[in-house]
Amino acid sequence: MRYQITGKQIDIGEALQSHVKTELGATIEKYSGRPTDANVIFSKSGHEFVCEAVVHLSTGLNCTAKAHANEIYAALDACVEKMDKQLRRYKRRLKDHHKERTTPVELFGASSYILAGNAEAEDPAEPDTLQPIIVAEMETQIPSLSVGEAVMQMELAGAPVLVFRNDKKDGVNVVYRRDDGNIGWIDP
Repeated sequence: MRYQITGKQIDIGEALQSHVKTELGATIEKYSGRPTDANVIFSKSGHEFVCEAVVHLSTGLNCTAKAHANEIYAALDACVEKMDKQLRRYKRRLKDHHKERTTPVELFGASSYILAGNAEAEDPAEPDTLQPIIVAEMETQIPSLSVGEAVMQMELAGAPVLVFRNDKKDGVNVVYRRDDGNIGWIDP
């Protein structure tokens, strides 16, 4: 498995990198036999250290965890604990469905845009033009998943919404977390 361990304005020493590889590696090996790579980022927010980890599994799913603590090693341990909990739930769901995905998730390219908001405007009146201002343009990937896998991927990533291509109907669908805690599914 490939590790990318970085720090945002923090010096990451060899001891911490070694600790990340042993702790995160042991957790991932327990639940996933074929992880491809892990990206771990350390940063500082006020007086606390923040650890963010993203693990890419060979099935195409991503697992994301984020934790913060007063010490950098404690932040890593809390992040690994969250990752362990997510992977354990993911593995249990795969066993409950009695089918494990044998082929990797197919990904389709798409464009992603960030549009400028009008929140800072002093006059909240109607803008001069109704065309939004594009701040950034990026490439993104849309996975081809079943609805159950999409919900699982959304929960693993900790995202409020996931756009995916439905395996069964071959169309673009959306799953999202509702305000009442339930999951919504848009199937056009």
